[in-house]
Amino acid sequence: MNILAVKVGEPAIKSLADFGEALAGAQAGRDVAPYFGIGFATMAQFGTVFTPKRWELVEALKAAGPLSIYALAKRLNRHYRNVHKDVVALLEWMVIEKDEAGKVLVPWDEIDVKWPLLRRAA
Repeated sequence: MNILAVKVGEPAIKSLADFGEALAGAQAGRDVAPYFGIGFATMAQFGTVFTPKRWELVEALKAAGPLSIYALAKRLNRHYRNVHKDVVALLEWMVIEKDEAGKVLVPWDEIDVKWPLLRRAA
C-alpha cells in the first residue's frame, strides 16, 4: 500500500532524527519500510496547499484514474485555469504525479495527515 504521510507541526529535528535512524538501519543491512512524507510547520501553511477544492480534485482523480488536466477540469465542472493551478501545486507537493503520457494521477492509496496538538502548560 502506498501511503503519503503528511505531518503538521513536527519539528524538523524530529524528521531528521527519523531519517537518520532509517539510514542507519539501511546501512546495517536491515529492511527499511518505504516512507513518503511531506511536512508543514503550521496548520495555516497546510491549509494553503490542501484547500477544499484540491481535496475534491484528489478524490475525483483517484476515482477516475489518470486524466488530462482538461478532462479533469470537465469532470470537476471547473475552469481549466483553476484546475491547472491546483494540479501544479499538488505536483510540487508530490500529492499527484504525471505519467509518461502526461496525464495526472494519484499514486497513493492513502494520505495520512497527522497533526499533534501541543499540550497546554499547567
